[in-house]
Amino acid sequence: MSTIADDRLGGRSIVFGDSVNTDVIIPGRYLVSIDPQELAKHAFEPLGPEVQERLYASPVVVAGRNFGCGSAREQAATCLIGAGVKAVVARSYSRVFFRNAINTGLVAVECPAAVDAIAEGDEVWVDYSAGTVTVGDVDHPFTPFPPVLREILEAGGLVPHLMSKFAKEKS
Repeated sequence: MSTIADDRLGGRSIVFGDSVNTDVIIPGRYLVSIDPQELAKHAFEPLGPEVQERLYASPVVVAGRNFGCGSAREQAATCLIGAGVKAVVARSYSRVFFRNAINTGLVAVECPAAVDAIAEGDEVWVDYSAGTVTVGDVDHPFTPFPPVLREILEAGGLVPHLMSKFAKEKS
C-alpha cells in the first residue's frame, strides 16, 4: 500500500447510485485473496467489463447513500485501492465500509453537495485536511478529518500507522 504524500488528491470520476453493496464492489467468491491488485481485477464485476474499464480510469468513485452496505469485508476497500482509486466521495457510507476504507488507507468523505454537483467523468479533487471537495471551480465543504484519521491515511492505513507508532515508542 502506498502512502498519501498530499492531502489533496483526485482526478476523473465514476458515478454510482445509492446502496452499492459490497457484493457488487467485490463478489464473495474472490474473498480468498487479500492482494489489492488481484482483487481489483474483479471490482464491480457484476456490473460488466465496461464499468470495470471506467473504474480503472477513474481515481475518484462517487456514490449516493449507504455506499458499501452489506457485509463487513475489508476487501471492498482494498479492491478499490488496487484499481487505482484514490478517494470515494459519497452522500453517506455504511459505517463498517467507512472504517475499512480509512484503515486500509483509502480516503472516504461524506459530502452530499459535491455528490449532487458531480457528473460522470468530472474532475474531482478531495482535500481531506481542509475539508473540501472541488468540482470545477467550486469547493464543497465537509468536516475535515481529525488529526488521527489524517495520520492513518498518510501512513497508508492503520497497520502501517501502528507499526510506525510502535517503532517510535521503542526507540
